[in-house]
Amino acid sequence: MQNIVITGCSTGIGLATAQYLKEQGYKVYPTVKNEKDLTVLRAMGFDNVMKLDVRHSEEIATVISSIVKEDGKIDIWFNNAGFGQAGAVEDIRTDVLREQFETNVFGLHECTRQIIPIMRKQGYGKIIQHSSVLGLISLLGRGSYNASKYAIEGLTDTLRLELAGTNIYPILLNTGPITSSFRKNAMQKLKENVDTENSVFSDYYKKALSAEKSKVPFNEEAISVAKVVHKIIVTDKPKPRYYITKATYLLGYCKRMLSTSLLDNVLKKLA
Repeated sequence: MQNIVITGCSTGIGLATAQYLKEQGYKVYPTVKNEKDLTVLRAMGFDNVMKLDVRHSEEIATVISSIVKEDGKIDIWFNNAGFGQAGAVEDIRTDVLREQFETNVFGLHECTRQIIPIMRKQGYGKIIQHSSVLGLISLLGRGSYNASKYAIEGLTDTLRLELAGTNIYPILLNTGPITSSFRKNAMQKLKENVDTENSVFSDYYKKALSAEKSKVPFNEEAISVAKVVHKIIVTDKPKPRYYITKATYLLGYCKRMLSTSLLDNVLKKLA
């Protein structure tokens, strides 16, 4: 039986993917950052849920060693944990940007760095990196999150070259809008870390905060991501990246086909 470790499973994509793969008969190790979520997931029938804050390398090491001790292997590692910090670049303090990178980039990198030796030893493995459509294009007011996803793209593109011929596959997921708590949490981070009223972008912030619960075009349910992860699991040689949602396909096409100036004009209309 193949097993899979998924980070960031308290809600949204991580939880939906864990549920779907469990139903398909895989041995799933969902991980959560907070102790309280362990109880919630256990009540949902996840016997293998584990605590993992990806910002702490010792917790990553504990999770990996525990699973290898029990199963002797880790087939798939899904780096899903992450969050969005909203706010214009000039309004985001460097310590806030650093906090964004601690989870989205450095946590992902540390998980990846620690799982590779295990997969080299067993001779195979798949590392799924949760990027975003915002790893392909940038949107106004999301500079911190954009930058974190662009960093994931650069790390994974390089890793793919370094792991060529090893039977270890690093795979990028470029997701667009997915039903989850992501946008609500991003708006909360905006309120916490940005002086929205005294910014030159105050009108933009008011619009963003008032539209927090509005319907997002091309939005899909989290099961869309879960099904792609399942497709990756059953594929011997997965593709290097997978687009998820029509928004990713449309904006990915624009990135490839339009000049920078034309693309900027399109993206400004999406703000």
